[in-house]
Amino acid sequence: VQLQASGGGLVEAGGSLRLSCAASGRTFIGYSVGWLRQAPGKEREFVAGIRWAGTNTYYLDSVKGRFTISRDNAKNTVYLQMNSLNPEDTAVYYCVADSRGSNWPLGPYDYWGQGTLVTVSS
Repeated sequence: VQLQASGGGLVEAGGSLRLSCAASGRTFIGYSVGWLRQAPGKEREFVAGIRWAGTNTYYLDSVKGRFTISRDNAKNTVYLQMNSLNPEDTAVYYCVADSRGSNWPLGPYDYWGQGTLVTVSS
């Protein structure tokens, strides 16, 4: 499986972006998918995750109410809608997939995407 993350960019504080994580090579069937982020000089954070059926989700406290994770299994794609962005959200965002049904924050991860940079200006 290859994960292709996209949708990052430069946005002003208060703005929105939607990240996409598309799987190729095989389907996402049975996989939980999540988004990690890492900012320069900071530890990696597990931001959001979603189970295969889409009924169970997880959010980091600091993004609750602002970010929404969703998936379209027919398109093998997981989305992260990010609203009310602030400079603290600036990071490289990675999508990851876990086939084991692990507890949040998932892991060990079976697959990683290449990362997409989100920059929020103040």
